Amino acid sequence: MTERKHGLTYADSGVDIDAGNRLVDLIKPMVRATARAGADSEIGGFGGLFDLKAAGFKDPVLVAATDGVGTKVKVAIEAKLHAGIGIDLVAMSVNDLVVQGAEPLFFLDYFACGKLDPEATAEIIAGVAEGCRESGCALIGGETAEMPGLYKDGDYDLAGFAVGAAERGTLLPSRDIAEGDAVIGLASSGVHSNGFSLVRKIVEKSGLGYDAQAPFSPVMTLGGALLAPTRLYVKSCLHAIRTTGAIKGLAHITGGGFTDNIPRVLPKHLGVGIDLPRLPVLPVFKWLAEQGDIAELELLRTFNCGIGMIAIVKADAVEAVTEALTSTGESVHLLGQVIAAQGEHRVVYDGHLDLSW
Repeated sequence: MTERKHGLTYADSGVDIDAGNRLVDLIKPMVRATARAGADSEIGGFGGLFDLKAAGFKDPVLVAATDGVGTKVKVAIEAKLHAGIGIDLVAMSVNDLVVQGAEPLFFLDYFACGKLDPEATAEIIAGVAEGCRESGCALIGGETAEMPGLYKDGDYDLAGFAVGAAERGTLLPSRDIAEGDAVIGLASSGVHSNGFSLVRKIVEKSGLGYDAQAPFSPVMTLGGALLAPTRLYVKSCLHAIRTTGAIKGLAHITGGGFTDNIPRVLPKHLGVGIDLPRLPVLPVFKWLAEQGDIAELELLRTFNCGIGMIAIVKADAVEAVTEALTSTGESVHLLGQVIAAQGEHRVVYDGHLDLSW
């Protein structure tokens, strides 16, 4: 083979293979820390392996979910705060798995950027590993793509892919959801990972920088408050499902808010009535509503407003389910009940959100 001493290299085009290998070395210990029964959490091969039998399943149904974190990454990039964005990535998928009664088993991530900074990227992957550990799932692989020309230096995006399992016959929602069942809500940790295109527009309108003190939280910067990681509901919800047998359905409150997400787990002829004064509206949403002059129904269809997960529960088991959830650290609120659907309106609101400071 003829050697070209002065020919172009991949590095000349902006792709550094050595940086990619450096990243793999940095994250290997993080990946090992997510090991669980059924997974060999060593990365570097062409695919990840998972043994369902070793995980203890007898007749499993697999459940898969994928998501990203949307334009929340723009806030992380501009605020130069990347530590929690990996937790967001995991939460957006594993919270969708537990909604179906499935236990998350393993996770894979995809990270794309213009120029790879191994140390900075390892900080993001550390968040992914933390989210996996907190959810009890193994990080068994992923992909890093350095794509100069498509992304500017400093820009990145990420996506996640989760697979879980449930024993056949235990999937949610159950078929016996009925009028009179209770609707309870689990508190959120903040904006989570939806509505950030609107959030960014409101921040721009406010004239504040992400390094400014948050008007609604004097001990945090605006960027730090907005970037609070999405709450992981996996362990608490699985505990309540398994110990009470009284949860009939769960709805992860993501894009579409209450209005669009709750009907996804209900039979066509049923809806829910929500008593809005019972919602624990977080200060960040009060500030966003005020700064953006956002209508109440728009808030409820865009943001979680303080509730990140909804549970449909047997009416006579509210106390037992609440106790199970609070024992695992959740803040639980009784919000309403299942009702007959009223035409196209599957979610009926009573009263108004408390948006006062």
